[in-house]
Amino acid sequence: MSLRQTATAVAVWSVLGFAGLNPAIAQQNQPPAADNTKTNQRDRAKAEPTADQAKNTLSDREMMQKIRKSLMDDKALSTYAHNVKIIAQHGKVTLKGPVRSEEEKTAVEKAATDVAGAGNVTNELAIKAARTKKTS
Repeated sequence: MSLRQTATAVAVWSVLGFAGLNPAIAQQNQPPAADNTKTNQRDRAKAEPTADQAKNTLSDREMMQKIRKSLMDDKALSTYAHNVKIIAQHGKVTLKGPVRSEEEKTAVEKAATDVAGAGNVTNELAIKAARTKKTS
């Protein structure tokens, strides 16, 4: 490595290292920690379905796959809507997670209802507003 390359590497390392070692600078660049306390408490309830309780029967797996494919094919939906939890248990589907708007919430529920049938979908989706950027 030449002297010039070494000097450049040291300069870059110093800047990166300083930002990484200085907690004040590192903290300024971090978004606030998410507070999922209420969601976590809700999901601990024995009667509350969670993703790990989804049934492994062929019909439930196929139902979850069809709903997920329908959501992924809808390019108008946000990443949040594409990633909602779909939990199928004995032909019943529970939807959980955040979406960006009431319209997305309705669209995700409709996609699930189209596959599972009317009366077989429990919608526990929450609307999460888009994060606004702070101006200093």
